Amino acid sequence: MDAMVEAAVACMYERFGDPLTVADIARNAGLGLFDFSRLFKEETGVSPGKFLDAVRIGEAKKLLDSTSMSITEIARAAGYDGLDSFADAFMAGVGLSPGRYRRLCRGEGEVPPGPRPGPAPLHGSVAGTVSLPGGHGNARVFVGAFATALLAYPALASAVLDVPGDRPICYSLPGVPEGRWHLRAVAVAAGTGHDPQAVRTALLGGAAAAVTVTAGAVTSAAVRLRAARRADPPVLLALPPLEPPAAVVPHPGCAAAADPTGPGGAVRLRVVPAAPARSGA
Repeated sequence: MDAMVEAAVACMYERFGDPLTVADIARNAGLGLFDFSRLFKEETGVSPGKFLDAVRIGEAKKLLDSTSMSITEIARAAGYDGLDSFADAFMAGVGLSPGRYRRLCRGEGEVPPGPRPGPAPLHGSVAGTVSLPGGHGNARVFVGAFATALLAYPALASAVLDVPGDRPICYSLPGVPEGRWHLRAVAVAAGTGHDPQAVRTALLGGAAAAVTVTAGAVTSAAVRLRAARRADPPVLLALPPLEPPAAVVPHPGCAAAADPTGPGGAVRLRVVPAAPARSGA
């Protein structure tokens, strides 16, 4: 990861509540706005403006979950001038209003939003295997297809599956509209094999390349999670609970999944840090 991009990301997390602009960050990096924006997107997969917006919404999610601050106070703390603009941005990325998201976190009968396939009349599938980095225990994984490199509402198709730490497992996403989409995944894994009592580790994946879906065909993509890093975009979409399972029932096979080394090619997923996922993480 480029040192300037790492410094820019650190600046966004430190100053997300300030009236910070991309031009300010580029100036601090000693680059022109165009050069900075190009380098940042090459390294992270999203523009600096979208990354900053994602940081603000991601931090607002944490405050809604862990504090008793009012939604107005949280909007101000996250750098928004007004409650309406905050509520609109939150709903667009998370798929729930701030109030509904807080109820989801508290287990008050709210449910996370489901996938929304979109208007395309023709659909195909994405399928392959999901695997974890070495040393991790079992994990519960959310994998979905998205319009951008951000794991944000809405997913075009999604699935939740349990993956053992010692071998890959098959996934299949049917009903994906024809087009070019990003595969994203997020998981919460049990402690590493070196320390079974370790606090579980959250793993977040982001597609390094898009997959092309053709109507009536299966696009093959291998999902490989890796160690987290801060310079990957935050998770915005409200997710189902991802508590790691104590055991994983053996999978019956990959009959429904394409060969991950087939025509679709393998897509290696990037991983960023996140707090251990809970309901609505």
